Amino acid sequence: MSELFVYFRRGVAGLLLLALAGCSAVYRNHGYVPDDSELENIVVGVSTRESVAEEIGSPTTYGVKRDDRWYYVQSRWRHFAMNEPREIDRQLVAISFDSQGVVQNVERFTLEDGRVVPISRRVTDSNIKGISFIRQLLGNIGNIRAGDILGDQ
Repeated sequence: MSELFVYFRRGVAGLLLLALAGCSAVYRNHGYVPDDSELENIVVGVSTRESVAEEIGSPTTYGVKRDDRWYYVQSRWRHFAMNEPREIDRQLVAISFDSQGVVQNVERFTLEDGRVVPISRRVTDSNIKGISFIRQLLGNIGNIRAGDILGDQ
């Protein structure tokens, strides 16, 4: 009987260890940001787009004009049990260029520097609410002039 009790205790201990291991956090990294030693090789006023691409690689995203700013973004997410994933770290390196393609500025931002930007989901109302398809077709009859059909100026 005592031998059976020892196996039972070991089984329960093993199940508890498995349950504990299943609740450990999982971390995921997304993106790429050059470290400070790589950024030291970029000289403001001297380095160009081409030399930046050779030194640290192509950017993750571009500015609106595609050539004026390059962004390198990296995020670290924590997934824990059934909870929603949470971003615990974000790094962003922004490199801006002048019109000749020379580096103008190099900036580094973190998660603490960011702010939440609400997305506006505005919908433009159409002015044809309540008007049937037939009424829309017939409503244009009065807008046609004979000169439009005959081609007279």
